[in-house]
Amino acid sequence: MKFKAFLTEHGVNLLERRFLPALDKMGKICHLFLTRDHAIFLHNLLNGDGVQCIAQFRKEALFDDYRISSQNEDRIAFAIDVSLLLRAVRSSVSICTEFGNGPSANRLQIKLVKKLPLNCTQPMPFLTFETKGYKSAVIQDVPISKPLSRAQVLELQTALELAQDIPRTLVQVPDSNQLQNFVERMKQVGDLLNVSISKYGDLHVQISTTLITLGAEFRKLLVIGEQAEASSDDRNQSAQTRSERAISRGDAQRVQVSVKHFSRSLHCHLAKPDCTFYGIAPHGSCLTVIFQFFIPGTHQTDKSISLHCRLPVLDPGSS
Repeated sequence: MKFKAFLTEHGVNLLERRFLPALDKMGKICHLFLTRDHAIFLHNLLNGDGVQCIAQFRKEALFDDYRISSQNEDRIAFAIDVSLLLRAVRSSVSICTEFGNGPSANRLQIKLVKKLPLNCTQPMPFLTFETKGYKSAVIQDVPISKPLSRAQVLELQTALELAQDIPRTLVQVPDSNQLQNFVERMKQVGDLLNVSISKYGDLHVQISTTLITLGAEFRKLLVIGEQAEASSDDRNQSAQTRSERAISRGDAQRVQVSVKHFSRSLHCHLAKPDCTFYGIAPHGSCLTVIFQFFIPGTHQTDKSISLHCRLPVLDPGSS
């Protein structure tokens, strides 16, 4: 199997300043899945434990002169330490900047290699970054796992396809900082967070203990997908009562998730998305967070980039 490409300046900026810092907060190790058309970073898709996070890029968003070949339909996947990858990218950028006339002066090549490390008898796989200057080249090797077998790649592909299901109702949360500040306070109260989302555009989050109940409600949010009109009888009711009534009518769902998982998913804002949507999968199987990116200078969705999280549900919830 072979993989070799050049990171574009835009690709370097996306990885170094936005996506790798976000992915590093999601977990130490992720899978990098390379296909003929995409590079995909995957957290927790195979072990099913913790927050699943999927960042997918069309190859043109990150690379030029992209070449890949394998006996498994030109698909290659392996595990990699995100912090080491981020460090290598940052170091390569600083070298390019120091010895060139800016980041674009020298080309940054990335490729899969096997090398024999010191004191080892077997060659090991690495993802290598090579910065070629006018008179010299700087090479950095990031250790990776043994590439996944054909069966493991199929398992990863299947998990990826299952994780693409979009909830029937999504609500847009315009002020993620407000939500993040609230969740930070909630972490001091308890471990379990109840989240309900209605077709009316309401997002309700609540944490309860024997001593205290703390909640926040975001109302009349933009709804994508299945929508409904709220009953006029609910206008003067409490947030909790409105939520209960919406669930009983089949106009809302509620799930229970870990506060830590919810807080961790908010780190994806380091990737600087333009919009954030929350939804609950059918039958309350997970809480989904979808981040939308615009083409710079427009309000058109950049379809070359996607990022979303799936939070495991601690209680089956109501559907």
